[in-house]
Amino acid sequence: MEKPYVLGIDMGGTNTVFGIVDARGTILHSGSIKTGIYPDINDYIDALGKGIEVLLKEIGGSDKIKGIGVGAPNGNYFNGCIEFASNLPWKNRIPLAQLICERLNIPVTLTNDANAAAIGEMTYGVARGMKDFIMITLGTGVGSGIVVGGNLVYGHDGFAGELGHTIIRRHNGRLCGCGREGCLETYTSATGVARTAREYLEIRKDSSLLRQLDPDTITSKDVYDAAIKGDKLAIEIFDFTGAILGEAFADFIAFSSPEAIVLFGGLTKAGDLIMKPIQEAMEKNVLKVFAGKTKLLFSQLKEADAAILGASALGWEAKEVLFE
Repeated sequence: MEKPYVLGIDMGGTNTVFGIVDARGTILHSGSIKTGIYPDINDYIDALGKGIEVLLKEIGGSDKIKGIGVGAPNGNYFNGCIEFASNLPWKNRIPLAQLICERLNIPVTLTNDANAAAIGEMTYGVARGMKDFIMITLGTGVGSGIVVGGNLVYGHDGFAGELGHTIIRRHNGRLCGCGREGCLETYTSATGVARTAREYLEIRKDSSLLRQLDPDTITSKDVYDAAIKGDKLAIEIFDFTGAILGEAFADFIAFSSPEAIVLFGGLTKAGDLIMKPIQEAMEKNVLKVFAGKTKLLFSQLKEADAAILGASALGWEAKEVLFE
């Protein structure tokens, strides 16, 4: 029987989105569930399976699906497991591909969520035609997908490219969910922006719209909303965040000399509030030999689409495999 579709699943720290995709890269049906509300992985798999089964009915059943591709934090392409993902409720080694395969009886291939987004951007977005670029996802955490010579960099163990966990504050850095201190993610993710806001409100005396909110519930969107109203403290928070990203990008450029760094995720909705300080800090700190060579771009794809499309591309190659 012809199997004209694949299924892409993007597991984020907050939400999991999934969609059925045809050979032209059109997302025909999509859905989502919350990720972090299931302390038991089996309950998560059950909820995910039920959500996907609703979509499968729309296309005539699972027999129409060639394979499933999954993008997940710390997803290992080689063994199909997620391992010690700092932004997920399950801290041990989870055979995610195997669990999904057993639940839906469809072949599954897994990769890192940011790698999946990079594949989507390379196939359908601003990175089309590029063979060397870095994808940075700015969401609950900070992820990255590194493409060199047209190929994703996996490393010898499947975990290469964790740029969000490079240490950018060597002394007295923020504690990260990974257990280390000073990681890029702790400063430049959406949760990092909210963390900066709480710190600023505590140590500063400036008047700010943010002082009208409960500090414990402040989000990056609250900071954005205040910034677009001209709130100086909120704007300064974005300047601080962008400067750290720009400095980190200057280092990343020295590593792989990418044609572009593509930014993707919720924090990119801040537009120039985040882009301008990134650009300034990157240009200020990049080695002269690389100056002016790397473009800084926002993803052209819808927030969910890049990862769904990228993950789904793995579905065309999904095979029945023996899991570890």
